[in-house]
Amino acid sequence: MSQQLCMDIGCHSTAGVKHENQDSVNFSIPTDQSLENKGIVAVLADGVSSSEAAKQASDTAVKSFISDYYSTPDTWGTKKSCQQVVSAINSWLYKQGSTHANELKGWVSTFDAIIFKSTTAYIVHIGDSRVYRLRDGELTQMTKDHITWLNSERSYLSRALGVDTALQIDFKTEALQEGDIYLQTSDGVHEFLKEADIIKLLLSEQTSTEKAQRLVEKAIANQSDDNLSAQVSKVNRLPNATKQEVYDKLTELPFPPELLPGMKIDGYEILQEINLSARSQIYLAKDMENGKQIILKTPSENYSDDPWYLDGFVREEWIGQRLKHPSLMKTYKSKTKKQFLYFTTEYIKGQTVSQWISAYPNPEISTVIDYIEQLASALRAMHRQDVIHQDLKPDNVMINESNRIKIIDFGAVHAAGLAELASVLQRQHPKGTLNYTAPEYLMGESGSKRSDIFSLGVICYEMLTGKLPFKEKIANKFQLKSYEHMQYIPLKKHRPDLPEWLDSVLKKACAPNPTKRYGLLSEFVHDLKTPKDVIVKNEYEPLLERNPLLFWQGLSATLLFTLITTILFCDSH
Repeated sequence: MSQQLCMDIGCHSTAGVKHENQDSVNFSIPTDQSLENKGIVAVLADGVSSSEAAKQASDTAVKSFISDYYSTPDTWGTKKSCQQVVSAINSWLYKQGSTHANELKGWVSTFDAIIFKSTTAYIVHIGDSRVYRLRDGELTQMTKDHITWLNSERSYLSRALGVDTALQIDFKTEALQEGDIYLQTSDGVHEFLKEADIIKLLLSEQTSTEKAQRLVEKAIANQSDDNLSAQVSKVNRLPNATKQEVYDKLTELPFPPELLPGMKIDGYEILQEINLSARSQIYLAKDMENGKQIILKTPSENYSDDPWYLDGFVREEWIGQRLKHPSLMKTYKSKTKKQFLYFTTEYIKGQTVSQWISAYPNPEISTVIDYIEQLASALRAMHRQDVIHQDLKPDNVMINESNRIKIIDFGAVHAAGLAELASVLQRQHPKGTLNYTAPEYLMGESGSKRSDIFSLGVICYEMLTGKLPFKEKIANKFQLKSYEHMQYIPLKKHRPDLPEWLDSVLKKACAPNPTKRYGLLSEFVHDLKTPKDVIVKNEYEPLLERNPLLFWQGLSATLLFTLITTILFCDSH
């Protein structure tokens, strides 16, 4: 059977010889789906004693981080979640420490957090508390103390929470191994222990809680004069699954039978078949509880033995429930336990952008820009959730009866939070649709937000002209060897009435090389909505880049001419 991440974590903290314990330490091991989606969290903070609210600062940092981290979207990657949460905590501590309404000044603390997610450790570090890792008997310090030395005897803490509105965070990741032991300590512990003592105590046959307590006691025995905190986290078992186990999980529910009008399934009545393709079946159905019309989507039997396809089908429902935007299709949670593999979505009355392009061969620029702006807004909402669509095309976008855009397919999306989960599935570059897929995918490179901007630019071009901005690619025969092999076709070839400034904008949006493309959706939309009477050439593009073949042909001809001239000249003399 496949297994989940299993860890033994324990901590111990004491004031030591001081009258108040300004350290704070805690951990959280979820028992629900958060264990997979967000992971296990271990946090330690050491309030800076020179600040008046040191204890309050460390307590707030630890409690707030654990609470707020688990509240971040599941689609977010761990780094983004940590950065957002820590930055918010820092801003709050700084405000508390600098406001006149608060009698305690200086809410300052060091901070260390380890997120154990899937098979990876994510380490967040600010200050001089430390994170160590013990692996195969070797102790390694995983963090760098943020201390600036004035001389051999005097130093100060160069980074801490609550000191300033700007905060630099150390963030690193590393692969976990079973048996790894991670140790978090405040300086009252590690400054009074030898490395050999730490190793010996961590390797002892005790629980993590007992090890943390022994480490603190040993530091006290060594005359520690500060608060003392230690947290020990041992990796007992990593999540793993065989391909068969992954497949079995994805096919726990059987494929539905052929659905015909009048048939009922889990409280839904099938009204009619809307679309049948090699990859899925889409039906119009009625929720028998409230009479509401919905869409019911089922997987194709053609892919019943394809775990990658099934994973995408399941992911599409998951993503649709987590993305909130008027131009993103909603998927619904099942009200009852499903008998079959399917999911339901909102019913959108309208036409696909492909159908719209056929119906309106020469549309007004303003109409197209309005649709593109709506589509860009939806993509921006996805990007804020750390999600890249990867397969944007006219068939995946609808225009409803109110002329509102709806993205209706999430089967190929890349969600950073999901991508961090270990899987035995062979992760592939998105197949997408050849003529809309960003060239970097075809080059075997990873995608980015710029990849969606490329697809959006192609759609905009096609909505205006009914044509593609590059020579059409033929499946199974096309192989992209370099970005220069894709040559942009000017708008005027298809529609001479379109202005040159618009052509300049679309050429940049559809640039094959992602580094030459728009970096932000807002920049693309701004330029689309800002007509320019005169096109200013900001960059000179050499002939070698514009037309490599013509460049080399010209150079060869020049060299040949020079050679012939030289020979004739020599013969005449």
